[in-house]
Amino acid sequence: MRELGVAVIGLGVGEQHARAYADLEHCVIRWLYDIDEVRMHRLVKELGQGAAAGTLETVWDDPSVRVVSIASYDDAHYEQVVRGLRSGKHVFVEKPMCRSVEELREIRDAWKESDHRHLASNLVLRAAPVYKWLRDAVDSGDLGEIYAFDGDYLYGRLSKITEGWRGSVESYSVMQGGGIHLLDLMLWVTGQKPVSVTASGNRICTSGSDFHYDDFVAATFGFQSGLIGRVSANFGCVHRHQHVVRLFGTKGTFIYDDRGPRLYSSRDPSSAAASLDLDALPDSKGALIPGFVAGILDGVPGAAETQHELDLIAACLSVDRSLQTRGPVEIQYL
Repeated sequence: MRELGVAVIGLGVGEQHARAYADLEHCVIRWLYDIDEVRMHRLVKELGQGAAAGTLETVWDDPSVRVVSIASYDDAHYEQVVRGLRSGKHVFVEKPMCRSVEELREIRDAWKESDHRHLASNLVLRAAPVYKWLRDAVDSGDLGEIYAFDGDYLYGRLSKITEGWRGSVESYSVMQGGGIHLLDLMLWVTGQKPVSVTASGNRICTSGSDFHYDDFVAATFGFQSGLIGRVSANFGCVHRHQHVVRLFGTKGTFIYDDRGPRLYSSRDPSSAAASLDLDALPDSKGALIPGFVAGILDGVPGAAETQHELDLIAACLSVDRSLQTRGPVEIQYL
């Protein structure tokens, strides 16, 4: 079957999902679902495809829907991912895929029971041209042995956690909600998994607000190779929305920050960095969808990619466990 029926759940970021599917030759949108009925009907009219689903059961019960794209609120992802897999659908979901080890274990089981349907999370930074280049450079050994990765997620949108839906989600995690993008880059670019993590956090920026969880979290990861990773999720910062990456190897250093991406290849203080004319952001939040769809249509096994997603969530959840225990924890992979 070369035609994929698609349903999209949640039409905030999900609107970009829907537009990405609508642009693909072999995809046909069957259903759009959102709690905002006006938004649903507007997008159906604009796309000229599909219909507004009155309930989620409409999506799960439709055998013509082979792909479900989930962009609902964070605390709804787990249940919808499991239901999608158990309904025989391929599932593409916004981060985080789930919010606890128990939920992760159930997703893993549902995925295995589904005969390994394609399951992916929308970690869009890996679609950025500069990080594709960086991964290739690491794989080819151009930077030498990688010994440190630093990543900072600068959210800079304080009102979204003090006034938006994030503030009403029980035990909202800034690492799951934002820092996970840098965790994904750390695992994806280096090709390594951390074995331990120590994390600390504070909520100084949101003090006096209705947000009751850490708005700043910093985590240090240890790897079997000796590599050290440091990732922060900084939601309350006085800064525009941006991320920062520094990757250190024995032959070179990569940095992306306000000055753009660049590569240092010499310790000589008179040697300037080489600027990289590559974007550090993808074209859209639907940038990974064409590759996801191609894997399904071509029958390419997605097990390795899905295992990466499960490992990433395990590492992310370990950060929050370290915050709770106030000490180092070993990362338990499923």
